[in-house]
Amino acid sequence: MAAVAAALVVASCGTDTDEPSAAPVTCAEIPNGELIDAQEVSAAPTDIATRPEIASGYRSGMKPVVTGTYAAATANPLATRAACEVLRDGGTAADALVTAQMVLGLVEPQSSGIGGGAFALYYDAASNSVRAFDGRETAPAAATETYLTQISPTDPAPPVPSARASGRSIGVPGVLRMLDMVHGEYGKQTWRDLFTPAITLADSGFEISPRLAGAIAASAPDLKADQEARTYFLTDEGTAKPAGTDLVNPAYAKTLGVLATDGADAMYDGPLAQAIVAEAGSTAGGLTPSLMTVDDLRNYRAVTRDPIVTGYRGRQIVAMPGPSSGGIAVASTLGILENFDLPSMRPTESDGDAEASRDGGRPDPAAVHLITEAERLAYADRDKYVADPDFVPLPGRGVETILDPAYLQARAGLIKPDSSLGEAPAGDLGPVPLGSHPGNEHGTSHITVADRYGNVASMTTTIESAFGSYHMVDGFLLNNQLTDFAAEPRDDDGALLANRVSPGKRPRSSMAPTLVMQPGTDGAPAQVIAALGSPGGSVIIQFVVKTLVGMLDWGLNPQQAVSMIDFGSANTPTSNVGGEHPLVDTADDGAHDPLVRGLRERGEEVSVDEQSSGLSAIMRHDSGWIGGADPRREGAVMGDDATLQ
Repeated sequence: MAAVAAALVVASCGTDTDEPSAAPVTCAEIPNGELIDAQEVSAAPTDIATRPEIASGYRSGMKPVVTGTYAAATANPLATRAACEVLRDGGTAADALVTAQMVLGLVEPQSSGIGGGAFALYYDAASNSVRAFDGRETAPAAATETYLTQISPTDPAPPVPSARASGRSIGVPGVLRMLDMVHGEYGKQTWRDLFTPAITLADSGFEISPRLAGAIAASAPDLKADQEARTYFLTDEGTAKPAGTDLVNPAYAKTLGVLATDGADAMYDGPLAQAIVAEAGSTAGGLTPSLMTVDDLRNYRAVTRDPIVTGYRGRQIVAMPGPSSGGIAVASTLGILENFDLPSMRPTESDGDAEASRDGGRPDPAAVHLITEAERLAYADRDKYVADPDFVPLPGRGVETILDPAYLQARAGLIKPDSSLGEAPAGDLGPVPLGSHPGNEHGTSHITVADRYGNVASMTTTIESAFGSYHMVDGFLLNNQLTDFAAEPRDDDGALLANRVSPGKRPRSSMAPTLVMQPGTDGAPAQVIAALGSPGGSVIIQFVVKTLVGMLDWGLNPQQAVSMIDFGSANTPTSNVGGEHPLVDTADDGAHDPLVRGLRERGEEVSVDEQSSGLSAIMRHDSGWIGGADPRREGAVMGDDATLQ
């Protein structure tokens, strides 16, 4: 693909806000990699039902960013800069999460926003503890098991124009309530002030990025159906506003002003709540309405849960529990892989400063085969057993059963080095009347933050598909998260699905915010040594596993691990090898590529479709952090006195 130079940046922010310095201390821009041309993005494939968001190229040769005492990474440099400035001014990781989310909802509206939901892991240095925060959306109280497939129990006609684009896909938003909870526990700066960067940017405007322009072009036919979305994202002629267009959003600025002044409660009661219910319940153009009420919003609660903590080669992996299936599947995959000598199977060309090394090198097909097979086994259990634990508990002793080391060792015994399982069977974890449904999040983003006080946060945030339900109200988009439920309550054999729709239930997610901790010695407490996560729908699990293996088994720095070829498999015969990567030869469907050939020789079907991960990762480095942002999106890592290594 053609590329234009220098558009994306990594940067630093220090204590001085205006004075120039030999060291980059003012959030000054430092070129790091290249972006593909905006025209190419707009022409990208539009089969967004099969990939998280449109693929938008690859920035070759990105270098890791080394910071002093704090760091922030998001999927957009404007959001990263805002979060970094909060940290610079003495804010905590909790404060930075709030600011980053408000800006992302403006500059990356296709991926997340206050109309969606999120999961977060938060390490509090003062108590040396990690808490898991669940801001997942919920189904309305009036939702039935056929809510996504029938207009009503007495009318079997399907929702109009579809489950997604009707009101039926819209769940009760949870991210703002969750951020309010995190800030209440760990925030240091005033809630109101954390909204100022996004309000200012919404009023003054920002340029549409190439990635956002491509997403608008891909979704333009659907965005036309909603009056507010059409006016905001499309030209008067009904075409997508192109990259470089100044976009202002006074409605969003006004909404944020209310939330800044009146707090998160304003989202869940009063005029804003009524506006959300009215938009979701619209019947304009014959739409099938949501059955959400203001009471559903009033009754919404974010919750805290105990994180999953498992061992991996002497470290602790801290992951999100259900209703995230991502944390369980990542931990399950790693538990299976611990039975193999992956550290001896390091990628070639991953040493030195050559571009191939910076891009992660070439993974060994034998190692990738082991990883894809382990993922098939983990996905099989995830698909069958994991759902909202408040409605459908895991079998046996719960997490202890599904992640039992002896059980995972037995699962590892099913892996053959020279053949593929194709579609792996789920393990027998006990008699439960459940069936499987994969689920997806297509419009998702990730934020990784470490502050000067030692607190670390990893938060994955989503509105489900790109631009959510296409319904826009008061400057922000509403999610289509309920399509993450199984559409039918039973599988083909009549077994009840764990992930079926129920009133007040949270749909299963693949989001997998992750922390890595190093156990202390001689009674010392464990310390956070890494934090990471990614968007990417059900493929999030594969992206996170790849990055963890890269950092922990192969000694790659975070940028190398994030930049490395995306690979993995859900529980299907097909394995993914990201064709956007410069080290993948996609000619003749990958027939000449050594990784693709090696997997096919082991019986795997391989897709070389371009991937759209949005990983970010930070890792302890001396007294500060070293971080990497995904070259497949437009993200950036920033911090105090940041430099490119």
